[in-house]
Amino acid sequence: MSVRWGLLATGGIAASFARDLALVPDASLVAVGSRTAASAERFGAEFDVPRRHGSYAALAADPEVDAIYISTPHPGHHEATLLAIAHGKAVLVEKPFAMDLAESTEMVAAARSAGTFLMEAMWTRFLPHIVRVREVLASGVLGEIVYVTAEHGQWFPLDPSHRLFAPALGGGALLDLGIYPISFAHMVLGTPSAITARSTPAFTGVDATTSAIFEYPSGAHAVVTTSLSAASDNPAAIYGTEARLEIDGWFYTPGGFTITAHDGTVLERFDTPPAGRGMQYEAIEVGRCLAEGLLESPDMPLDDTLAIMGTLDEIRRQIGLDYSSL
Repeated sequence: MSVRWGLLATGGIAASFARDLALVPDASLVAVGSRTAASAERFGAEFDVPRRHGSYAALAADPEVDAIYISTPHPGHHEATLLAIAHGKAVLVEKPFAMDLAESTEMVAAARSAGTFLMEAMWTRFLPHIVRVREVLASGVLGEIVYVTAEHGQWFPLDPSHRLFAPALGGGALLDLGIYPISFAHMVLGTPSAITARSTPAFTGVDATTSAIFEYPSGAHAVVTTSLSAASDNPAAIYGTEARLEIDGWFYTPGGFTITAHDGTVLERFDTPPAGRGMQYEAIEVGRCLAEGLLESPDMPLDDTLAIMGTLDEIRRQIGLDYSSL
């Protein structure tokens, strides 16, 4: 089936999604909705979108739209998702899924009650090299997993108006950048049985650099770090008793990895052919699920999303990141 997409919000990530959606044969961008008609018109003209709505409600009600991609700032995900579900739309909602587990639980319950498709737009899960990583894990070639490392650090100028520093927009490293290494650790090892987190705040009170150690019943550890104060090469690695899998820098974008045995023998080198930014793969997954009548993705199930949101809540509790007090 061909999926008719509508984009809810018109920021930079929506533009990236629109460009990559053009690479998907069985998808079309038919509508865009913004808080203002002028913004919808501008975005529609840039990307040749035929249906342009000056409100989110009008987009959600558009009968020509099958699926809606939600890319508002973080605090808007909850309300926009519930709006789209209420109109029977399939929903792909940007990460982090919501501001906390409570909002996320309500969103998932609404989709399950309505019988509509819902998925977190953790696009990394669907990149070819990460799909292959899951196959490698299932094969057992790495042996027993001992520990996982992943980081996401970028440098941003100290601008209080930038969304990464704005408490009202859910700013900080954890929700925007840290979601990538945390989701990766969850994909590899599941939900941690214990979490220890530490953080340094930014000048606006949101977290600037946050690190956490996850412990698991198997004895495995995961170590994750995120920062908006320093640029990293953003690697990730999985270390097992038989071999290690090291993903190239910027692990969450299209790339490759190397598997090396403990004696130094290279067992596999995998590379992703270049094609777009990589967001097309999550759109392909939505189309596949809708064609097969699935209400959630088996590779990014809603229970995984809820578990990840619970981990984020616990880290925030430990580091004292309470947006309502900032």
